[in-house]
Amino acid sequence: MPALLSPGFIRTLDGVDLFYRDWGSGRPVVFVASWSLPSESWSYQMLALLDAGYRVIAFDRRGHGRSSDPGRGYDFDTLAADLAAVLEALDLRDVTLVGHSMGCNEIVRYLHRYGSARVAGAALLGTMTPFVLKTPDNPDGIDASYFEAVRREQLMVDFPQWIDENMLPFVDADTPAGMKDWVRGMALGASLQALVECNRALASTDFRAEMARIRVPVLLISGTADASAPYALTAQASARLLPDARLRSYEGAPHGMFITHRAQVNADLLEFVEGLVHNRRHPILEEA
Repeated sequence: MPALLSPGFIRTLDGVDLFYRDWGSGRPVVFVASWSLPSESWSYQMLALLDAGYRVIAFDRRGHGRSSDPGRGYDFDTLAADLAAVLEALDLRDVTLVGHSMGCNEIVRYLHRYGSARVAGAALLGTMTPFVLKTPDNPDGIDASYFEAVRREQLMVDFPQWIDENMLPFVDADTPAGMKDWVRGMALGASLQALVECNRALASTDFRAEMARIRVPVLLISGTADASAPYALTAQASARLLPDARLRSYEGAPHGMFITHRAQVNADLLEFVEGLVHNRRHPILEEA
């Protein structure tokens, strides 16, 4: 079993220490952050749900934030096992899982491998599922050479410059400079080796088959101007595969909609979580 360490750390079965935040009481909501960002990035969503009476938990992915930098384990099976370690160590049940970007993929792999015994539903924001790589049976995907160039010519050469060049369109032009600095600082705290390996796993892993087997309700939130997770390739394709999906589109929103459209995201998450608590079956918010 994974072990609880003090203060605020969980040790996984392979000896990695995961830092976690655990605020409040009540029905639990667990947040999984995006590639390069730690648990802190969920602060505004966590505060909103905490204020509504929920227990909110977020953890730093291995190689991110205050968690261990083990130099290994950036495949999705291991990352899903880390999420399982958090749920098991804290003995969480009736959980709503909330992910952003790569964190959504980890949630999907968790549900595929470990089932939904502990999970009531999932919210996927800016998901990178089901499969972003261009292949003969996925002709609208992104060419492998693009991902390789990002890793070899940008991440492994000048990651701070890559952040600066990609802050827009991650957020929009109206985002205050202080908020951009906050995002930049969080991203710079991640292990560069972890980022390269996570990018490699994200680009090459196909989630199409396992998404069709997920039985919990899923809320998809996507910006139509998302440059990192193109709307048709990710959110719409995911909605078609998931048996119980609701797709909510934010017109003109970027990948970082949890920052730029914070109030709307918080309201939609709260509505979804409350629907799960009261066993309400929400109507389809948008046809896939």
